[in-house]
Amino acid sequence: MDVADAVRRLVDMTAFDAKADLHLYLQDARDALLWKLDGLSEYDVRRPLTPSGTNLLGLVKHVTAAEAVYFGETFGRPFEAAPLWIAGRAEPNADLWATAQESREEIVGLYRRVWAHSDETIRSLPLDATGRVGWGRRAEVTLHRILVHAIAETDRHAGHADIVRELVDGGRGLRAQDGNLPEGDDAWWKGHRDRVEQAAREAAGLPDPASDGRPSPIAR
Repeated sequence: MDVADAVRRLVDMTAFDAKADLHLYLQDARDALLWKLDGLSEYDVRRPLTPSGTNLLGLVKHVTAAEAVYFGETFGRPFEAAPLWIAGRAEPNADLWATAQESREEIVGLYRRVWAHSDETIRSLPLDATGRVGWGRRAEVTLHRILVHAIAETDRHAGHADIVRELVDGGRGLRAQDGNLPEGDDAWWKGHRDRVEQAAREAAGLPDPASDGRPSPIAR
């Protein structure tokens, strides 16, 4: 093997490793998002917890449509299914909530089918393969850029799901196998929250509700 062949082989190995790393992070975000639905009732996976209507099943529905477009149509591999919720004459935000007729199983199953289709795109194309999107400032994009975008978008929505799930039933943690949080029972977490609240009130010069109206120092 001459030097040129060795260099080409090293570049190919580096590109393969980079794609594998990106793919791993995307799958980790997907799994974390779906995990946030585990153990909840139909009502709790659907109910809005913010003024703009953020809800757990709607987040899954949204990333399903996003992946179908970014790893499908963008690279000439459209996902074979009925038109998704962000296309055609879909009403605003149709991809961010589930109707009573759309089951959790249907939406989660479709997400898994879409990500299998995405995975085939990722496996079959090099990182510098180019595709086209129909909006935004960059009409032509590489698979590398789409992978980075999909990781960022899925992780962002998994972060939304973190907050929504905690508001629903107090459930929290990074992933099923690793909560990545300090160990503590409900009393410990309440004490922690109270301390954060007290610090915020002191910084703003607000009185302690439990006092006679005068600001109180932070408990050390």
